[in-house]
Amino acid sequence: MTEFWLISAPGEKTCQQTWDKMMMATTRTNNLSTNNKFNIPDLKVGTLDVLVGLSDELAKLDTFVESVVKKVAQYMADVLEDSRDKVQENLLANGVDLVTYVTRFQWDMAKYPIKQSLKNISEIVSKQVTQIDNDLKARASAYNNLKGNLQNLERKNAGSLLTRSLADIVKKEDFVLDSEYLITMLVVVPKTNYADWQKTYETLSEMVVPRSTNLLFEDHDSGLFSVTLFRKAIDDFKHKARENKFTVRDFQYNEEEMKADKEEMTRLSTDKKKQFGPLVRWLKVNFSEAFIAWIHIKALRVFVESVLRYGLPVNFQAMLLQPNKKNMKKLREVLYDLYKHLDSSAAIIDASMDIPGLNLSQQEYYPYVYYKIDCNLLDFKV
Repeated sequence: MTEFWLISAPGEKTCQQTWDKMMMATTRTNNLSTNNKFNIPDLKVGTLDVLVGLSDELAKLDTFVESVVKKVAQYMADVLEDSRDKVQENLLANGVDLVTYVTRFQWDMAKYPIKQSLKNISEIVSKQVTQIDNDLKARASAYNNLKGNLQNLERKNAGSLLTRSLADIVKKEDFVLDSEYLITMLVVVPKTNYADWQKTYETLSEMVVPRSTNLLFEDHDSGLFSVTLFRKAIDDFKHKARENKFTVRDFQYNEEEMKADKEEMTRLSTDKKKQFGPLVRWLKVNFSEAFIAWIHIKALRVFVESVLRYGLPVNFQAMLLQPNKKNMKKLREVLYDLYKHLDSSAAIIDASMDIPGLNLSQQEYYPYVYYKIDCNLLDFKV
């Protein structure tokens, strides 16, 4: 279960008492969740006006940062083109897996100095994550172009004989070259029609060189035959071939072009390999940065919301609950009973009720401060 409930409740005589009471209700008697204290440092409170404004800004920032975290994770999965394990082991925060990072959360004083105002800290996060988002767009675009071009070339070199590139199949000696009168054509013949081809190719038009056909290559369904004829008979030959279900491929032997194609393929393939390592490293580092920033935003939201709800002086306990999947409904009920005295209005509002004019869809409302953290960030298409 990778879902966490980050909640806070006011300190009773001490914050430890709040913690003990919650532990007693959720784990000691009925194993509803696994819990950890969530340590938020002494942040600068500022004025009430600022806190109210910041509460809205942080909600938007939370959504934005989460979207960037998911984008980086999803792009990591795309780049690794690999199994879930491979991706998961690269999605770390500060070198540890996400569940460990969240459950042992420590505020990063170096990145987000607590002597700064709450607004400044949120701006540091916003700037940092916007930069990651912009960099991701640029890097993804460059790598995707490269990958797309390579795939197009690979596609040209695969597929059926009717469509694929013939450059790596034919050789110089298969063709009559530099002749004023003669030309070698390439014809795709279904395997079931080989006998017809051998019987009829010399008579498909006048001026076909007798016994000039050779089978150059076969795939699952067809064979590629060469045939030599006089240039002036090309159109007539193509027409008659089509009538007999033989497909003439438009192909002119050009060594320079074929060499350029092969070189382009090698270059793109080398470039992709060269960019792959640094790109994965960048994604790992910046996934970690974005995820850390996201959890700090959650901490800021809990702090701001707790001060707004429970008042000053700052006195609340932030707690991280990892619900037992089977007992989520029961856990909600236990928490409600534990904290309903904090806000009587919360008793009337059930998150599943749709009350006109009350926008509850974004965030369920409970008598305690609550935010969800979901560490399952990958949207795998099965």
